[in-house]
Amino acid sequence: MKMDPLGEVYLSAKEIQGRVKELGKMISAAYRDKELVLLGILKGSFVFMADLIRYIEIPHSLDFMSISSYEGVEGSPEAVKILKDLDESITGKNVLIVEDIIDTGLTLGYLIRHLEARNPESIRICTLLDRSIRRIVPLPIDFTGFDIPDVFVVGYGMDYRQLYRNLPSLHLCDVRV
Repeated sequence: MKMDPLGEVYLSAKEIQGRVKELGKMISAAYRDKELVLLGILKGSFVFMADLIRYIEIPHSLDFMSISSYEGVEGSPEAVKILKDLDESITGKNVLIVEDIIDTGLTLGYLIRHLEARNPESIRICTLLDRSIRRIVPLPIDFTGFDIPDVFVVGYGMDYRQLYRNLPSLHLCDVRV
């Protein structure tokens, strides 16, 4: 008999939407009169990014990347592979990376170095969830929705085995089930 790993609500849809609205206002103020490109990291960030852009009150464009990270052979660092690259040039533009959750920072650190080689005006980070307790690579996160402890959550675009992305709230998930 298969048990459902979905647990109690960690953050309600109302709490999430309230904070996303605040982030949209902060981003609008920070980038007023600047050319802004929001860069969503697929797949997890797409729900957050869809809601966030509705609260950003200034003109902006969108692009997406898909990245795969995995541990290398024993004793070697994490390896990162770009599965989908940008469609447009970011040279001279202000790039705001939009993430669903930031954990160790290894993958995002790699991505930032990769993007810096394309000569953007600036690169900043917006994340819905920051699990800073697990950070290995220091990252300057400019816009944070919520700082969370070392728990596994699903919903609002985040998944467990490609399930639960559709939930409007975030739930604790027991991945041991």
